[in-house]
Amino acid sequence: MADHVQQRIEDRIPALEQLERVGLFSNKEVKSMLKRSTALEYKLHRAVQSKDDFIAYVQYEINVLELIKKRRARIGYHFKREEIEFPIIGGINYVFRRATTKWQDDVQLWLSQVVFNKKWGTKGQLSKVLSSMLAIHPDKPALWIMAAKCEMEERNSSESARHLFLRALRFHPEDEKVYQEYFRMELMHAEKLRKQQQELEQAKMDVGEYKFSPEIMSGKLAEVVYTDATQKIKGAKFILSLLKIAATFDFTKDLQNTIHQDLQSRYKDDCLMWDFMAKRELEAAVAPELQSAKGSAIETQRREERCCLIYEEAVKSLNTEAMWLCYITFCLERYKRKTNVTELKRKRKERLLRVLQSAHDAELLQETFYKTWLEVLLSTEDSVSAIRIAIAATKRFSQSVEMWKLSLQTLVHLESPEAGHLFEEALNRVNPKESLPLWQLQADWSMASKTPEETEAFFKKGLLSPVPAVSSTIKEKYIEWSYETGGYKKARKTFISLHEHRPFTKAFFTKMIHIEKEQETPKMSNLRDYYERALREFGSSDENLWMDYIKEELKHGNPEKSGSLHWRAVKTLEGQSVERFTTLYTLLQTGHI
Repeated sequence: MADHVQQRIEDRIPALEQLERVGLFSNKEVKSMLKRSTALEYKLHRAVQSKDDFIAYVQYEINVLELIKKRRARIGYHFKREEIEFPIIGGINYVFRRATTKWQDDVQLWLSQVVFNKKWGTKGQLSKVLSSMLAIHPDKPALWIMAAKCEMEERNSSESARHLFLRALRFHPEDEKVYQEYFRMELMHAEKLRKQQQELEQAKMDVGEYKFSPEIMSGKLAEVVYTDATQKIKGAKFILSLLKIAATFDFTKDLQNTIHQDLQSRYKDDCLMWDFMAKRELEAAVAPELQSAKGSAIETQRREERCCLIYEEAVKSLNTEAMWLCYITFCLERYKRKTNVTELKRKRKERLLRVLQSAHDAELLQETFYKTWLEVLLSTEDSVSAIRIAIAATKRFSQSVEMWKLSLQTLVHLESPEAGHLFEEALNRVNPKESLPLWQLQADWSMASKTPEETEAFFKKGLLSPVPAVSSTIKEKYIEWSYETGGYKKARKTFISLHEHRPFTKAFFTKMIHIEKEQETPKMSNLRDYYERALREFGSSDENLWMDYIKEELKHGNPEKSGSLHWRAVKTLEGQSVERFTTLYTLLQTGHI
């Protein structure tokens, strides 16, 4: 091991001597670097090797390269790179090779070496690293794409990039991303050739017998890739992704037309095709005479109407929820667009309401759009329609808690007399375990608009719910309502009637504690009763409850009891709650809280 390390260090000496000779580093710095490199080398040759040691060595050497770069810029010395930087870069790649050989599955290690070689411009080494990486990880499409891009961008080699994509397709014959990037690469290659030809023509250079292939420059190779891809991968979404790529190049009009024709002929039963064809109507350029605000608004309205004609044709031939989703999403997006033209704004709103109604009539309107529909109706103060739609929505989605909640909120807001019996129907239709939001909503509604007798009957009904979350929440609401309507005496009477009926929440007790403390002369005996009952339920896990009880005794009760409460808390609390309580109690004693 020592001989090998010594050989590695000796190989580094010429580069270090050059650093000192040309004035980039001092003799002291060179010796320090040699000492550090030796220590790092020995770590790499230990019996039990660590990946972190290899990473640390690489990072140290990269830092040296960065420092050399800065020193060169400072003194303006740009020579002898072959004798200084190249040996260091070669050493770093050697360490990377050893690391990737030992930890072949670590993709991040491979990528780090790729990034290093890209940054320092070692193109030949970069190709070797990519080749080795793909030999180990042929199952990862992203690595093939990255390697092909490196060949195209770093080495300017379209042939190598194409070769890599073809190899990638052998391993991943139906990978959409590989085909998309291969398609893009061929178009970029054609664009590069077109630019080269244009530059040669402008320079009036004679290129002899060499001729640029018109087929390649027009994107025929990309068309071959497209044909192969669409035979293996079906679906309008994939074709549209290729069309989007082609549209970024200004010489692909014929190719785009081909894709458009294929899209329309193959995927008439795909909502994405119809959605794309409809939205195309918005893309035409505005004529110069229509550049004014009013003229532009009129033209925009015409285009939107043309889009809607296509959507109407679509929902007739493809009457599905997905197709209606596309149509409504389009109308909603146009409705939300800001405009100062009142007529255009009105047309968009009418169109959105009409399409929502049509989708509802076809029973293909998604649940989420009913909220949008109601919001638009309420914004126009169309209460009658809002109530009608709210009730219709509950019939369509009778099992949905969210739908019932939205509809009931609308009815309550509009003070509809239909709310009462719909609350009853809602609780009968939905799963009891999911009904808590409806109980809470009805409680608030009942407290605000019903008679005390009706509200109390509702609370007593809620207390009988077999769902713990419902009955415990109703207890809290019952206490609040009792205090608001009958004052302290009624609240305490309600508390006494409920304090043995589990389950409880902490808020049930803390609300009563708060009510007691609001009185002119709160009774400490009552407060102790509330705290003791709360601790019986939550004393093993809630350190704050103990602290509140202790503070209450210190301020308004018997301070001598705080010691016994502390002892009880330490014995009762479990797990980390004991540590938290001890910390809080210490802070209290020292006056920090």
